[in-house]
Amino acid sequence: MYSTTFYLLLLVALIERNPVSAQLLGKEEKGKASFYAQMFHGRKTSLGESFNQKEYTAAHRSLPFNTMVEVTNVLNKRSVIVRITDRGPYHHSRLIDLTRAAAQYLGIVGLGVATVHLRVVGMEGMVLLGKDEIITDTGDIIERTLSNE
Repeated sequence: MYSTTFYLLLLVALIERNPVSAQLLGKEEKGKASFYAQMFHGRKTSLGESFNQKEYTAAHRSLPFNTMVEVTNVLNKRSVIVRITDRGPYHHSRLIDLTRAAAQYLGIVGLGVATVHLRVVGMEGMVLLGKDEIITDTGDIIERTLSNE
C-alpha cells in the first residue's frame, strides 16, 4: 500500500503538530469497560459531536480527543478500534465507556462490564499502528514478535 517512508513522514508531521498525542502512540492500559446508556444517543459529546450508538467511539478521562484506541476484550480476545470523542466514564472503577456498537462487537453488552486492554494506535482520527506493530523507544514502528514482548 504506502511505503514506510510515507508513514514516517506522516508521523513526523503529527508529532510537530501535536507532540503530546504523538508521545501516547503505543501506550497501553488495562481496566474495566462499560457502554453508554441508550438515553445518551443524539446528545452532544464533550467534543461537540452528536453521540451515535452505532458508531465506534468512546469516552476516556484523559486521552486527547480524536485519539484512536484499540480495545480488546480480555475474555474473548475480540478487538475493535474506537475514536475518543467524549470524557468519562464517571464511574470511578471504569477505564472507558464504549458505544453500544463497539460493546456489542466486543461481547460486552450481555455482561454490562468487562475487563479490556487498551492500546493507542493513532491520533487525529488516523490509525498509525497495525495490529501487530509496536513503536520502539526510538520512535521506529516495527512488527511485534515474541522477542519484542
